[in-house]
Formats: sequence, C-alpha cells, structure tokens
Amino acid sequence: MTTVVAGVGLVPFRTPRQSETYDKLGEQAIRAALGDARLDVTDLDQAYAGYVYAESAAGQTALYGVAPTGIPVINTNNYCASGSTALWLGRQAIESGAAQCVLVVGFEQMAPGAIGSVYTDRPESLWRFAATRDAHRPPSDAPPAARYFGDAGQAYLDRYDVDVRLFAEVAVKARRHAGANPFAVFRDPITVEDVLASPHVYGPLTRLQCCPPTCGAAAAILCTPEFARSHGLDDSIVIRAQAMTSDTATTFAGDAIELVGSGIARRAADAVYEASGIDPRHVPVVELHDCFTANEIISYEALRLTPEGTSDRFVSDGQNTYGGRTVTNPSGGLLSKGHPLGATGLAQCAELVWQLRGTAGARQVEGATLALQHNLGLGSACVVTLYERLVRA
Repeated sequence: MTTVVAGVGLVPFRTPRQSETYDKLGEQAIRAALGDARLDVTDLDQAYAGYVYAESAAGQTALYGVAPTGIPVINTNNYCASGSTALWLGRQAIESGAAQCVLVVGFEQMAPGAIGSVYTDRPESLWRFAATRDAHRPPSDAPPAARYFGDAGQAYLDRYDVDVRLFAEVAVKARRHAGANPFAVFRDPITVEDVLASPHVYGPLTRLQCCPPTCGAAAAILCTPEFARSHGLDDSIVIRAQAMTSDTATTFAGDAIELVGSGIARRAADAVYEASGIDPRHVPVVELHDCFTANEIISYEALRLTPEGTSDRFVSDGQNTYGGRTVTNPSGGLLSKGHPLGATGLAQCAELVWQLRGTAGARQVEGATLALQHNLGLGSACVVTLYERLVRA
C-alpha cells in the first residue's frame, strides 16, 4: 500500500535563548500540518512523536495542546534520527493497514552549547562507539560529536588526499541555500576564508562547520490513498520507498568513517534504490544529514550520489547545488537551518514535500518529481526515504 504525505508543518527554528518550550513548538507544528492537510485532529488514528531531550510521554504533552483525542501516541528516541524514526513507524502503520491517517511529529528544546551526557549513574548508550574511537585515537577534551565526525573527516582527507577547503565549501553552500529559507537560523552568506578562520573545534573542523544547537518542531500527516480521496485531500506526494538500518559489527572495526554511519547509510540507500528501481543519479533534490561538513561529504558517497572518493570533483563541478545534477540541502541543511534533534527528520520531510509540490519559492528545484531524505543518529539509526510526486494525465 502507498503512503500519502497529505500535509506538513514546520515551526521556524530558533536558538535556545529565543525559543519557546517543546510543548508549544510541537503543538504549533501539529496545527500547521493539520491545516496544510485540511484535516481536524479527530481525523487521526494514531500519533508518533520523536524527540531526545524531554521526559517520557512528551508526545502526548504536545498533542494535548491541540486536543486530547484518546488515540495511541507512541514516543521514539533515536538521537538525531528520532523524527525520521517516527516517520518510519507512521508509514508502517499506514502500509500494514493498522491505520488510515496518522500524525508524525518531531520537536526539540535544546540547551546552549555542545551536546553532553545527561545521566552520570548509568552506562552511556554510545559507550561502544567511544571505546572504538578511544582505542584508535588519542584523547581530547573536544565535544564528543565533534570528535567522531572530526576523526571521520580527517580520515577522508587522508584517504583521498584532498584539501580541507572541500569541507569549507560545504558550509558556504549551506549558507547560500539558507539565504532563501525563512525557517533557517543562519542566513548570512560566508566565504571559505570565513569558515577556515572561525574558531577551531577539533581535527579539520572549525565552528562554522558544526551545526548549532537549535530548538524547533515539524510534523507531517500520513494517510492511505483511499483516505485522501474520501476526504478530498491532495494525494500526489507519496513515499515511494523507505528503509531504516542500525549498526553491524563493521561499525566497530576501527574505521572512523564507518563509525559515524557511512555503512548504515549505504545499506539503507541501497535498499531504497532496489525497492524503488530508481537510480540515485536521477534524484534531483536531496536533504541529507549535514551535522558537520565532513558528514555531508561522506554522505554524498554513502548515498551513491557520486562514486567513492569523488566528492571533491562533485563539489568543485557544482553538482551539489542549483545548476548541477543533485541539489543537496536546499533548506540550508542542519549547518544553517539548525538541528533540533527530534525535529530534523520531519523538517527534511517538509522541505522535500514543498519541493515536490513546486511551492518552495526561491529554493525551488525546478521540475523535481523525486526527492531523497537521509537522517542519521549515532547509536545508531539511519532512515532513508524516497518521495515521489505522482504525475497524472
């Protein structure tokens, strides 16, 4: 059964000092998605909520701001892939026949500064990742996420003998795209020199190559084609294929690039391409998980957008932006739009739905009928989703 994306909603992302609380953010995103779909909350059969930094049952708290409906509400916590995990579960509910119309929502109220541990009296969920990292690399006081992706970035530079300016170009492109996105946090243009001169964080990474802590929310309404038709909804945007993966032993074999999810992203992407019959070279727009500039470069290859070791050429030839083959992160991505962990996957969904509808304004990728989403959370979870706009005679 096909899953229709009938409506999407997005709350403009903000820095922690400027943001409302998570329950208000989630409520606003839910109302926006319901309004976009032209549905009432009473039309929903189920709800799935993704977040990281909130107490248990926070999804109910956000939904009850609209109305307490009595429907099942399932909460998911998969680090940065929490929103897409909710999306994956919602699609499963639709395609299994368990529900006709579901809400998926993601939200996050983050604290200023780098992400750190919350609990000190129990094992960290990433302890296997830390043990693998520490067995192969010297200790550092840098933020943990920057260490993982900085090590992966340095491994990429060493493996393919490319210049660190490659990563800086990604940050410049992200700001250029974000300049046309009113939902983005950072919209002012920057140069490669600005990026490289910003404060050093770890390895090849500077501050302007790291996504900022951000607050925000996004939501989507998923339904069956039959439900869409019976309610007079737009049923032209569908999920063509979707896959979700977690780690295998390869992740912990010592390779810094594998440790940050390149392998699980490749497996998820390959499953999507096999299920859909789509060649990745024919996908004109992609929202991918650029939590750090290094991960965007690594993800180009993991998602088969360019062959292994050729991201330098992919960027220098302008194939990753407007006028090229694959416009990556037209929203500005996590680097410029912001990265409220639980909201990111559904914000990507909203951007791609707008692109496929042809309503993305100055960010529009002309003629797009296919769009790919990649959302990664260490720990690990990777969700890759292929959307399609159905063109009917």
